[in-house]
Parts: sequence; C-alpha cells; structure tokens
Amino acid sequence: MRYELRAEYAEGIPPGSADARVALWHMTEAGSAVSLCERRLDPTAWTQPSTVWGTDASDPFCPECGVKYLRMNAD
Repeated sequence: MRYELRAEYAEGIPPGSADARVALWHMTEAGSAVSLCERRLDPTAWTQPSTVWGTDASDPFCPECGVKYLRMNAD
C-alpha cells in the first residue's frame, strides 16, 4: 500500500488561501483525505511523498499518525 503526507491547515484556512500554513502533517493512504488518526482532511490539501516522513519537511507531524504508521510497518 502506498502512503503520503497530507496537510492540516492552521485555524481552518483553506489550501488555496494566501494565508494557508500547515498546522500538522498527517499520514494517509495515497489519494485519501482520511488520515491514519481518522481525521478528515481537505481533499485539495498539499501532499508530500511518505519518504519525507521523519525529515524537517514533515515537521510538525501528527504523533498519532506516526505511531500507527510505525506499527503498520513493524509487522
């Protein structure tokens, strides 16, 4: 299964806004707008490949998504 990071924006600011800034990055299945922590995200939100997880590019990252992602990959 493929995964990607999807942005959650600060204070509900939409992705197309000039004021948009990422509050948290979440892990999702590729193309999904529902994170591993079960948060519904904007389907048009910025995404990044899962390979940036654990780097500065994924900061700040949702701790709950991180735990679930680690557990899935530990099996």
